[in-house]
Amino acid sequence: MSIILSTPSVDEVSPAVNALKGWQYDGGPLHLHSGDLGWHSLHGAEATAAAIRMWSRDGEVLAIGLLDGPELVRMAVAPDWRDDEALARRLAADLDEPGASGGATVEARGAGLLTQLLLKRGWERDEPWTTFHRSLSDPVQDCGLRVETIEPDRAEVWVAVHWSAFRGSPFTDADRHRMVGGWLAMAGGPFYGDARCLAAFDQNGDAVAVAAVWSAGPGRPGLLEPMGVHRSHRGHGYGTAITLAAAAALRDMGSSSASVCVESSNVGAVATYASAGFTPSGEVTDLRRGSR
Repeated sequence: MSIILSTPSVDEVSPAVNALKGWQYDGGPLHLHSGDLGWHSLHGAEATAAAIRMWSRDGEVLAIGLLDGPELVRMAVAPDWRDDEALARRLAADLDEPGASGGATVEARGAGLLTQLLLKRGWERDEPWTTFHRSLSDPVQDCGLRVETIEPDRAEVWVAVHWSAFRGSPFTDADRHRMVGGWLAMAGGPFYGDARCLAAFDQNGDAVAVAAVWSAGPGRPGLLEPMGVHRSHRGHGYGTAITLAAAAALRDMGSSSASVCVESSNVGAVATYASAGFTPSGEVTDLRRGSR
């Protein structure tokens, strides 16, 4: 049977989600995770399904890509198929075709053969990222702050901190309406059943840091994505605290370990994850299409 490239409908995303969960294992690469689909669903379930690419053969899903914006495709290849030359060549050809299945940058962690083929096609290594992992075999120490699992009626608290952490610009009413709507779409969508959104509060009751965690099922690595500290509350260890709370939540959900990846140049985030007991496992790079 030939390899088929397809884009699922919302009702057809379950094979992609289940495949991604099954491809996560301790000691494996931090490639595309089912939680990445969940976080992308801030844009809505329909938009997320439309951004998924599945490569299959005879009904078996072999590789999955997520078009995470117009310039980036994030990949995962089934562990048993990473060294399959026919699949790697098909993926490289599809990803190398502008406007088809690929973007200007490809994240293909763990897919060594695909990476080699793209490099031979003139792709170049991009900025380095550092992957972090923390075993959850033992209990996680208390983070020292009150932590709340955010429910829909408290969505505005979570998105306000997230906006400050990643945008820094004034949080207008229009921004609030759009972000809360996106959060509610995510929380009510098909990807959120294995997730929690957490917020940490200081002694004054102010929300100071947030994180989202995504389980891939019992005994598999969970994902921490994203984590952020309100700009008015930085420098007090709140990033470490919410990261510890996130790891504890994943352990409660049955995850074997917690994983996260951050740009190596982001020294603050690197230090935060290290202080929360996460161990770096080496730098990885995305691949950027070279000039033609």
